[in-house]
Parts: sequence; structure tokens; C-alpha cells
Amino acid sequence: MPRYLSMIRVDESAAAEGPSPELMQRMGELIEEMTKAGVLLDTAGLTPTAQGSRVRYEGGQLSVTDGPFTEAKEVVGGYALMQCKDRAEAIEWTKRFLKIHEEHWTITCEVREIVEG
Repeated sequence: MPRYLSMIRVDESAAAEGPSPELMQRMGELIEEMTKAGVLLDTAGLTPTAQGSRVRYEGGQLSVTDGPFTEAKEVVGGYALMQCKDRAEAIEWTKRFLKIHEEHWTITCEVREIVEG
């Protein structure tokens, strides 16, 4: 079965206060359901961009820039690695993840199949 990566993009400034205890509970329940269904292979949140670095290769040269990255409003805040029968199933699980959030959250998930081999 193909694997899919759902990259969770958030407005870092709006998500600074973090998820509520209620959201964490709903997220835990969904993660448990996805794990039991054999869909979820791995998931995690990421530290803020202030604690990250960007490594760039351009014109044969490498450069490293430490965060925060002021030009980036929406950043990858986490991911879910899923094994699903097809893209439609991966999108359905991603929709369920988005719907457990409170209305004040603005989140975009980019779902992409992982190239095997």
C-alpha cells in the first residue's frame, strides 16, 4: 500500500499558545484510532522556526540561516506519515484531523504520496 505524508501547515504566530487540553484529548483519540486501523505510521509536531535552521544549496554554494524566519507566515508545524489504500483515503483521514480543531485555528495540510524505490 502506498504511503502518504500529510504536512501540517500553521500560522506560527496564531498557534503560539498551543493546543488546548480538549484538542490534545481529541487528537490522542484520533491517533489511537488511526494506529489501530493500521493507517498511522508516525506523527509529530515540530519546534518553532526560531529553533530551526535552513540549509540552502544555490550556485554550487551552501548557506545556513538560523531561525526565526520572518518572511514565513505559514510554516510546517507537524506531520503525519500514513499508509492508505489510495490518496482519497489519505485525504479523508487528514480531513478528520483538521475537523477536531477549534474554529479559531487556521491549518492547511498538504497530502503527498511518497515515491517508493
